[in-house]
Amino acid sequence: MSESTISERASHYDAPLSPKKLSFEFRGKGFEYFKLWVVNALLSVMTLGIYSAWATVRNNRYLYANLYLNDSHFRYLANPIQILKGRIIAVTLLVIYNIVLLTMPIIGLVLAVFLIFSIPYFVNKSMAFNRRMTSYKNIQFRFNASYKQAFMVTLIWPLLGILTLGLLYPKALKEIYAYTANNSAYGKSKFHFCASTWDYGKPALFAAAIVLSLGLSVWGISEIWPSLQFIAPIIFVLTYFTLIVFFIVTVNNIFYQNLQLQKHHFTSNYTMAGLFKVILINTLLTLITLGFYLPAAKIRLLKYLAENVTLNVHGSLENFSAATPEDVSALGEEMGQSFEFGV
Repeated sequence: MSESTISERASHYDAPLSPKKLSFEFRGKGFEYFKLWVVNALLSVMTLGIYSAWATVRNNRYLYANLYLNDSHFRYLANPIQILKGRIIAVTLLVIYNIVLLTMPIIGLVLAVFLIFSIPYFVNKSMAFNRRMTSYKNIQFRFNASYKQAFMVTLIWPLLGILTLGLLYPKALKEIYAYTANNSAYGKSKFHFCASTWDYGKPALFAAAIVLSLGLSVWGISEIWPSLQFIAPIIFVLTYFTLIVFFIVTVNNIFYQNLQLQKHHFTSNYTMAGLFKVILINTLLTLITLGFYLPAAKIRLLKYLAENVTLNVHGSLENFSAATPEDVSALGEEMGQSFEFGV
């Protein structure tokens, strides 16, 4: 056997194997979820909201159990009592806060400041609870972030984005996604997010250029043909909706295309046409059915979002190991919902 043949075979075996592409799959059914939605709503009303904890668990268990990767589904592990206790504590604290604010305004203002600075703490706890209650192949997800990290992404970066009239918004967006991804883990394996600020700056500049050029065009048309001024609001509404779809698609594609788990990496192929079609169908059918199509609309959207994400597997998915169990409370999640904050 010649040396050239040996070297060719050696190079063949040394060449990296192409990754195995595994697409996420959502198998939920619109009518099944509609029945679950109706039962949850009725029982929650009949029990004055007490059943809502069980409704949340049933809802999440159905959605998670129908999300598949490589023919294995995800699981939601929270129990209703755990969530109910968190909600009772959160509602009690909310009632006390409002009473104090009405009867002792000065103390109420002090509590308001305290609440603002407690937002990062509760966001961290909420994220940790939601990750820990999610599992795949009997391995739970984790989340561990510092108060400083949460403080920056929940208060500082959004504020800087506003104060700079949007100039720092791409940086804020990048930091928020880095916070959620880099502090998450599957078992003992941490996720890694490597997008740059410029990745978010490019679509922001594009959108700003579109808005500016469109605004100048509409203003010019209105000046030349005043009778066409009624078209301006229609154009701006359509542009606003189009830019929302554009940002949802672009931001999600940036996120997944820069996300890694060990040597495995994600990709996504969301398109404006695909998402626009889903939103249009969902909106029309929800209006026609006076809202009863809403559960099926959610299933249609989740199916689109899941099935356009791919995990590119290099090697095996069996090499992950579970982390040491941690105690997590549902209070953080419920406080976040009660006071309407989060990331």
